Amino acid sequence: MKNNSNKLQGKDLINVGIFTAIYFVIVFAVAMLGYIPILMPLLCVLVPIIGGIPFMLFLTKVKRFGMVLIMSIIIGNLMLLTGMGYYALIVGTVSGLVAELVLASGKYKSTTKAVLTSGIFSIWVWGNFVPFFTDIKGYFATRQDFGQEYINKLTSYMTGWMCPTLLVAAFVSGIIGGFLGRAVLKKHFTKAGIA
Repeated sequence: MKNNSNKLQGKDLINVGIFTAIYFVIVFAVAMLGYIPILMPLLCVLVPIIGGIPFMLFLTKVKRFGMVLIMSIIIGNLMLLTGMGYYALIVGTVSGLVAELVLASGKYKSTTKAVLTSGIFSIWVWGNFVPFFTDIKGYFATRQDFGQEYINKLTSYMTGWMCPTLLVAAFVSGIIGGFLGRAVLKKHFTKAGIA
């Protein structure tokens, strides 16, 4: 019986589905700001902060290993299906697994580990930006409808030093989003027995 309690249940998968859908809708809405070139790099800040609230609410429902990882993989696949490429899937799978391990190390009861999990999970956002630093011409070859002015401006922002900067920004912003989510959802954390 104890072994079964550690296995994912139907209710867990339903929670993953519901919260992934909510999170994705928020990500998609915030991503619209990327149509303004200067705001595109800021998505590594805005998505983790705003997405931190529903993600932290999701963590109050996570009691078994695999839920965070599954969410990361689904988000990565959704990015792939919406034309963002496969890097978010690769990065998200790795960061999702690490986030899952961190959350599990706190036995799903530590708010500190939950906030850290939010930061690590949020690194998936950076995966969308990897093509800017590996093959920016190839990236924009399929996005000519953005217009040359947009392409030139965004290319000028995406210099080499931005790659590690955006990675750190995603992690730090995920931590901020975690703290924000924890503050907003304090009652839910108490009810879930997370201290």
